Amino acid sequence: ACVRSNSNRASICHLHRQLYGRRYPVLLVSTDGSTVRLRYSEPKRILMLPLDSSTLPEAERKARLRRQFPSKPKAKEEETFEGIDLDTYKKFWKK
Repeated sequence: ACVRSNSNRASICHLHRQLYGRRYPVLLVSTDGSTVRLRYSEPKRILMLPLDSSTLPEAERKARLRRQFPSKPKAKEEETFEGIDLDTYKKFWKK
């Protein structure tokens, strides 16, 4: 079987490759907020470096955990009909 290894091969079917053939401009954001433009192998707009939580003060670490895992909503109390005067709604009843 003859294998074509030129540019016409891609027009017949797509190339099965794991890596992109070129580098794309990407904005890299570090943990302190500084940014750097670099060339990356995948087409992305922004890359963010992960934050090391062991270097944070205790109060900021707890605040980040609270934002990441919010508390469950509290259950609302059900309304009771004990304090309602039924005579005020008498005009809406059918006779």
